[in-house]
Amino acid sequence: MDATTDTPETPDPRATPAAPAAPRIVVGGALVRGGRVLAARRSAPEAVAGRWEFPGGKTEPGETEAQALERELLEELGVRARALTRLPGAWAVRPGLELRFWAAELLAGEPRALEDHDALRWLGPDELDAVDWIDHDRDVLPHVARLLTEGGTAGAGGVPTGGDAPSAG
Repeated sequence: MDATTDTPETPDPRATPAAPAAPRIVVGGALVRGGRVLAARRSAPEAVAGRWEFPGGKTEPGETEAQALERELLEELGVRARALTRLPGAWAVRPGLELRFWAAELLAGEPRALEDHDALRWLGPDELDAVDWIDHDRDVLPHVARLLTEGGTAGAGGVPTGGDAPSAG
């Protein structure tokens, strides 16, 4: 409303619409050890409870994707890990939230279901279909299978990280 006349303001046709905000990034980690990848069964929220995912979570302001993944793996699983290479693809979880997956290596600790999960399983490339994956995580399985069959992260088909280089740990 125009403060002086109590009539609706007419939009300025020359005004440039605001650019949409960049989505907040959620990172998922394909944590690899000995040719197997860790899957975690969700315990909450109810909509996904009982389904499996690659552990991870939302980036915090000022945090790189690699830093977020390493922090989330420590919080959710109690392990130190290093984010290595971002896997191809990105998925809109909901408006304003985009999911990206990273290959990661275990540095220290044995994974435990500490937050949001009630079970963990190490899966080989031929076992990836043995669990009921959350849809977005299922979409990245071909890249994870390639990662496992190629013996780690070398040649995993990762994408450039655009300055989001993995931290030293």
